[in-house]
Amino acid sequence: MSENHWARSIGTGRAHAKAILLGEHAVVYGAPALALPVPQLTVMASAGWSHGTTEDLYDVLFTMTGSASRPLVTEASCSLGRLVAEVKTFLGVSDSPHLDVIVDCAVPPGRGLGSSAACARAIVLALTDLFGREVPEDAVYDLVQTAESQAHGRASGVDARAVATSAPLLFQGGEVSELPIACDGLFIIADSGEEGRTKDAVAQLRAGFEQQAGARDKFVRRSGELTDEARRALAEGRPEKLGTCLTDNHELLRAAGLSTDRIDTLVDAALDAGSLGAKITGGGLGGCAIALTRMGQAREVIRRLHEAGAAQTWVVPLKGPSYHAR
Repeated sequence: MSENHWARSIGTGRAHAKAILLGEHAVVYGAPALALPVPQLTVMASAGWSHGTTEDLYDVLFTMTGSASRPLVTEASCSLGRLVAEVKTFLGVSDSPHLDVIVDCAVPPGRGLGSSAACARAIVLALTDLFGREVPEDAVYDLVQTAESQAHGRASGVDARAVATSAPLLFQGGEVSELPIACDGLFIIADSGEEGRTKDAVAQLRAGFEQQAGARDKFVRRSGELTDEARRALAEGRPEKLGTCLTDNHELLRAAGLSTDRIDTLVDAALDAGSLGAKITGGGLGGCAIALTRMGQAREVIRRLHEAGAAQTWVVPLKGPSYHAR
């Protein structure tokens, strides 16, 4: 079949990183979570027609580039290949020629920043653009969520939503809403340099729940309380209270065995430097810490984080009720 049959020669898609402020893990059990877009860490995907042939099961060749690139291991290649096949089935173009997909990813993998969800979303958008289709956002979400479930096991859906949003959001039970925000400040994300694996963290947490009656309910209830308190603090302009919620949530996650010595060191460094609060963010067993600070403290917090071993840091502003990340 001629390439001219299809809408265009190249399709593109874009997504960005995210950070969980509160509620990771508990969100899988129906508790609320707060998520923050990290727009400076982007994923760009380009999809086009392959001029050769491929022995790949899904008739697609992947190339990964960017500062966060790593060899595309078999597991990831297979997962993305299944995603491409599902998108083609959804669009009714299963008989299309072989595809080349290039993914330029600036989101470091295994850091709890939504790398897999951002890559999946960018690929879905690149393919729908390539085939000239307008696809509803809910359908894009469903496709990304399917890929996330394959990558991580049971996925809450918060990553699939957060890598698409332009503002902080509240996520619960698959539903999202933007957060009223009356606080100004800066979130500083610090990369520990340790690669975590969400599947392992989920399995470890579940094993811990099974060892003690009522442990899961206690964890989920406390996480939900802290998330609700943080949401109100955001809406009421109480950054100090928000910071306390972050730190208390870190203690909850640390007690569940999800933090590491290096993450704890980063959290302590941020707090000692004057941050209003700090915690691990994401699945755990590695990844990143996130700290809330005022503008005047940010320079010292960043310096102390790097002294404490942060591999890199990123700053995301929190600005008033009309906040929109760009």
